[in-house]
Amino acid sequence: MNAIRRAGVCGWPIAHSRSPLIHGYWLKRYGINGAYERFGVPPLAFAEFVASVGADGFVGFNVTVPHKETAYAACEKLSEAAQATGAVNTLWRDGAALSGDNTDVEGFLGSLDAEAPGWRDRVFRATVLGAGGAARAVVYGLKMRGVEEIVIVNRTKARAEALVARFGPTTRATAWGKLSAELPQTDLLINTTTLGMVGQPPLDFDLAPLKAKATVADIVYTPLATRLLEAARKRNLVTVGGLGMLLRQAAPGFALWFGRTPEITKELRKLAEADLRAGGSGR
Repeated sequence: MNAIRRAGVCGWPIAHSRSPLIHGYWLKRYGINGAYERFGVPPLAFAEFVASVGADGFVGFNVTVPHKETAYAACEKLSEAAQATGAVNTLWRDGAALSGDNTDVEGFLGSLDAEAPGWRDRVFRATVLGAGGAARAVVYGLKMRGVEEIVIVNRTKARAEALVARFGPTTRATAWGKLSAELPQTDLLINTTTLGMVGQPPLDFDLAPLKAKATVADIVYTPLATRLLEAARKRNLVTVGGLGMLLRQAAPGFALWFGRTPEITKELRKLAEADLRAGGSGR
């Protein structure tokens, strides 16, 4: 019998992560002799923990808050997406070298492609709410697809300006108080903040000025139907929820670690939806 391949997700805290549900489903579906576990790793213990990649059957890890930037610094090899965003959420060994990728980029673009077909033909200006790690992945993904203008809106404008400095031409920053002035020219609106998530303050602004044919995406998936998405649906706009990104960002790591590119099935989506409705949250 082949030795069991082990992978997992590390963060602090970690009990809320839904990644074991996703990877566990794929391991069972494809009959793979593998395991995927949660690992609570305090920040001061991360450097020691990450050395276990490649040892004791561990083929790699997903990385979540607060370790993504620390994981980036620890890697000897980085994907283009990881280099561009300065964050890593997927670790493995390439020979002896610790390697990292940021699959949030692929997850975000994949969810747009699946849930808003043809979006790129309709989008010339995108407005991104937030300037954190998720915003980096989203902005980079939009630049990869050639979106002509990307406006980054954040409560602390200096953080938005830092992203503009990182990603350069075609991006610009504006203050949160000027959001309503951006909406009439916005073809794609993306919320990358935690506002509107269960347990967080609401995301409150008037969606009325937004273009009549705009697409609205929210990377929050608890609740599955955020207030932003509900408001967009009342206007019959195309909407993209956060669950698709969650599922799709997991797939590249699974393929690396277990040698099988997994399918995002309707069954998996229903399983994840039921789990989230029952109170699960997080990656």
